[in-house]
Amino acid sequence: MSDLLNLNRLIFFTTVVESGSFTAAGERLGVAKAVVSHHVARLEEELGVTLLSRTTRRLATTEEGRIFYDRCAVILREAEAAYGEMSHHTSEPSGTLTLTAPLDYGAVIVAPVITAYLARYPTMKVDLVFDDTVIDPATQQLDLAIRAGWLTDTSHQSRRLGAFEQYLVATPSVAERFSSLQTPADAANLPWIENSVLRHPLRWMFSRDGFPPEMVEVSSAIRTDKTPAAYACVLAGAGVSVFPDYMLGKDLAQGRLVRLLPDWSLPAGGLHAVFPVARFRPAKVRRFVEMMLSAERKRALEA
Repeated sequence: MSDLLNLNRLIFFTTVVESGSFTAAGERLGVAKAVVSHHVARLEEELGVTLLSRTTRRLATTEEGRIFYDRCAVILREAEAAYGEMSHHTSEPSGTLTLTAPLDYGAVIVAPVITAYLARYPTMKVDLVFDDTVIDPATQQLDLAIRAGWLTDTSHQSRRLGAFEQYLVATPSVAERFSSLQTPADAANLPWIENSVLRHPLRWMFSRDGFPPEMVEVSSAIRTDKTPAAYACVLAGAGVSVFPDYMLGKDLAQGRLVRLLPDWSLPAGGLHAVFPVARFRPAKVRRFVEMMLSAERKRALEA
């Protein structure tokens, strides 16, 4: 009877159905394909029915398999809800939290949250990678990835943390040199610092109430592949560029940088925590995401 109530086998089976193959299910659950196949085969033996129809080209549920999947999905949702409710109150973070974040957002927002996280949970350790390139948390065996911008990969689970605005900025002396700047079209004549980590670093869409959106193609005076390097160039007075608001707060407030074309808006971006697909999220991840959400709510109130 204990084998028939093995929830792990139900998880393996439902994940195969949802993923469409044993290989995809193994990748989603972080185990070898052979492990998934073994558990599904044992489940079929225990039930005495064929749940999956296997051919060289496709995998499909049998009639019994579809009925069983529908029941399993309900059972697992209830189990997950019960687990989540209890672990939310009783589970403490343990082990090592592994994550990645962009250089700019990581330095400004993530690093202080990690400091507070370790102060709250002193037995925890953190393994952190700051990198502007998009790192897949599943293939790199990370607990989560912090993403700033626009999510294009829907194969992972994610949670929205907040949002950011983008501003075109320069030093006051550079802004003074181009004081005749009136419209987005005029921005094409500015000395741009190109940040090649962006998808379209030399193409910007400006919008303003009562005006049609304007797409502006620009050319770069300096090209760099790191956001902090582009920012340093702008602060040094080498040219202009676009940065997220979370980088700009102090320098705008203290007058080291000024906004250009302040009546025009650039596309806003999202801030997300991205996870490998899993039915249950460990406490170390949940608590860190909660603290990230609090940090973003505070930042939004102060904006």
